Amino acid sequence: MTRLDPHPALTRRSALSAVLGAGVGVTFLGGQAFADDFARRKLVVIVARGAMDGLSVAVPFGDPAYQPLRQDIAIPADKVLPLDSTFGLHPKLKTLYALHQAGQARVAPAVAIPQRIRSHFEAQDLLETGGAQMYAATTGWLNRTLQAAQPGRPTRALSIGAQEPLILRGPAIAESWSPGGRITPNTNRVALALMDLYADDALLGPALATGLKVEDQANMLNGGKPLGGGDVKAFAVTAAKFLTAPDGPSIAVLSLDGFDTHARQGAAEGQLANRLGIMDDVIAGLQQGMGPQWKDTVVVIATEFGRTAKVNGTGGTDHGTASTVILAGGALRSGGPGGPSGIVGDWPTLAQDKLFEARDLAPTLDVRSVFKGVLIEHMGLDGRVLDTVVFPNSHDAQPVRGLIA
Repeated sequence: MTRLDPHPALTRRSALSAVLGAGVGVTFLGGQAFADDFARRKLVVIVARGAMDGLSVAVPFGDPAYQPLRQDIAIPADKVLPLDSTFGLHPKLKTLYALHQAGQARVAPAVAIPQRIRSHFEAQDLLETGGAQMYAATTGWLNRTLQAAQPGRPTRALSIGAQEPLILRGPAIAESWSPGGRITPNTNRVALALMDLYADDALLGPALATGLKVEDQANMLNGGKPLGGGDVKAFAVTAAKFLTAPDGPSIAVLSLDGFDTHARQGAAEGQLANRLGIMDDVIAGLQQGMGPQWKDTVVVIATEFGRTAKVNGTGGTDHGTASTVILAGGALRSGGPGGPSGIVGDWPTLAQDKLFEARDLAPTLDVRSVFKGVLIEHMGLDGRVLDTVVFPNSHDAQPVRGLIA
């Protein structure tokens, strides 16, 4: 079922974004007010590392194949926070649900990177470089966004956490802040390589996942120690204050680890539910910390790939393909793509003949299309620059329109 709105209602921002997408600069429109408008806007990108299970985030409880595939890890229909007759949110995502009810949240439930990769290490590289294929780019797409910025557009970014993520690496300098000490820069990449190595090992795979889970619980946010003795919401409130400070950065990036749920994933409660609860606290903290500037803010949460549609023999899920992208923020257009349900993109269903390689949720939307839609409408970037510089060779990934108010 198609949920994209090809003709979104014409608003001040959507009219402007249409002009920008055609390659016409703001100066042509003659409005300093437009440049000032873009200068006020804030973008927070959160990378959910470990391959977040999108089928437990945007729960397709109305799909007849969902319960048979998921069995004990299926979220019970009476626990789901309903978006429409097909989709709902995981019960731990209470803040996100409240934002949805206020027209300030969207979910895209079948999104993927442009190549079909099941290696954490490689898929995260592709997600963060924004290339059309592996090794097509060596810098991060947000760093190239900063380099491509025109006057009045965002030119400063903040890396939140113990190490600068690939998405921000490149010639443009990003500021950094971590609430705890720094860790060895390659620590996370070594862990990812090990997870890839043992992904199909019935004994060592779950053992490694359990060990990393214990370590992750001690250092919940990208190797950093959240403020307030583990108060994730307080951490996010503090992070938001950097953005709202006079002349503060326009873009912030942080990572959430622990989404590689090969064993004992859980359903409404359990390992994954705990991670989603942390994510929800981060969203709540950002909303609180941004204060009045929340109305000019968009939060994008993306992951490298999804999980298998069917539960595995250890009560978990293995490396899959499509997952969910989350959008939140006061700058989103209420009733945008997906209408009141907030669902962005087509739903391929979980019918056996619709699964990708007979095992995964099939992608119907390129993650770069979501990123492009936000960068054009919210941050004022030129569509041609996005196709060629920020996301090289990405003309086929058309931006999702009508997301921003």
